[in-house]
Order: sequence, then C-alpha cells, then structure tokens
Amino acid sequence: MSRPARAGWKPWLLLAALAALAPLGLILPARLGGGPAWGEWTPDQVARALGRVPPGMRQSAGLWRPPLPLYGFKGWDRLGLGWQSLAYLVSAAVGVVLVAGVVLALGRLFLKDR
Repeated sequence: MSRPARAGWKPWLLLAALAALAPLGLILPARLGGGPAWGEWTPDQVARALGRVPPGMRQSAGLWRPPLPLYGFKGWDRLGLGWQSLAYLVSAAVGVVLVAGVVLALGRLFLKDR
C-alpha cells in the first residue's frame, strides 16, 4: 500500500498564524474593558455574575493546575501587556508543539501498518 499523502507546510503556516493571534484574548479585553476569557472564570467570578456558584464547581476548581497558569510565567502579570502578550505567544507555541506531537505520535502508532 502507498503512504498517506503529506499535508505540506500550509497547515503549519495556518496553525502558526492562529497561534500568533493568541494575545488578542489578552489585548482586546484590556483595551475594551472586558472581563476574563469565556469559560475561564473562577468560582468567585461566577458568583459575582450569577449570584451563586453551580454545585460542584467550588470543589472541583482546585483539581487542575495548568502548566502555564494565566498563559504566562510567575510575576509576568506585573510587567505589562507587552510581556503578557509574549507569554501568551510562548504558551500558544508550547500548546501547539504538545498537541502536534501527540497527534503525530498517535498517527504513527495507528497508521504504522498502512
């Protein structure tokens, strides 16, 4: 059987362009006076918005610790929007590399017989 066709460099370019847009999630709310990103609320923020916290949210809020909290590095939140944007880019790059690595590894694992 023949090998599967390669996608080429265009999907990687698109992925890089989308990752480069990651700081918009930080810049736009800061410039336009918005709140936190959709779905990234703390139990206290949900309580302020809804008047209550859904059952189980407060108990499960501390179960997951992200590798890059707030998409950045400790202390960078005090350095200004430019440094925070750089941290967003680094976070996006780390995420892209991790997800691409897992997808490529799974592809090789499951498509090795083809």
